[in-house]
Amino acid sequence: MTQRGPNLPPLGELELGVLQHLWSIEPHEADVQDVHAAIGRTRGITLNTVGSALERLHRKQLLTREKVSHSFRYRPTVDQASFRARKVLEAAGGPQALGKRGLLAAFVDLVADVDGDALSELEALVKAKRATERKASKP
Repeated sequence: MTQRGPNLPPLGELELGVLQHLWSIEPHEADVQDVHAAIGRTRGITLNTVGSALERLHRKQLLTREKVSHSFRYRPTVDQASFRARKVLEAAGGPQALGKRGLLAAFVDLVADVDGDALSELEALVKAKRATERKASKP
């Protein structure tokens, strides 16, 4: 589900609400009527407004859609954790900021200060990612 690439496109409040709704339900997909029932009615907005938000998110490549009967079912292309991580990265100065050792060192210090187990988990994630990349690069 994780979308890779450059910075996330700017999102409006309704678009963010739609994504949050889709992340909160299983199986992370819904049609316009489902989304409107969940978040549109409480906001006092029309079915067409919700449909427009879903279409904008699709054009921004944050949702995929599949035709089922007479309507589309939408599903996020990025999971919530990856979305949040990318937003934090953007706020820190973008991918080029990761090359600056000070940012990475500060992040590791922050993780260690908050939770020692999280630091071990971070180390395991780095090892797993390197192993995956090694396998992918072998012919």
